[in-house]
Amino acid sequence: METLDSNGNILEDGDNVHVTKDLKVKGMQKTLKRGDLIKNIRLGSDSQLVECRIGKSTIVLKTQFLKKA
Repeated sequence: METLDSNGNILEDGDNVHVTKDLKVKGMQKTLKRGDLIKNIRLGSDSQLVECRIGKSTIVLKTQFLKKA
């Protein structure tokens, strides 16, 4: 199963991605702003979700809001 970003590029473990939309994350005071770089993503069992670390927190983001860096 391939995991695709919002532009149709294939994502792999360890890729860096940019956020394409401001995202308010539940449980965090920080809002992910458009253009923020997220490093070293991990693919999950679902092809529409990726895991990443923001500070000390691990969060799961939908691939429709990400583009490959």
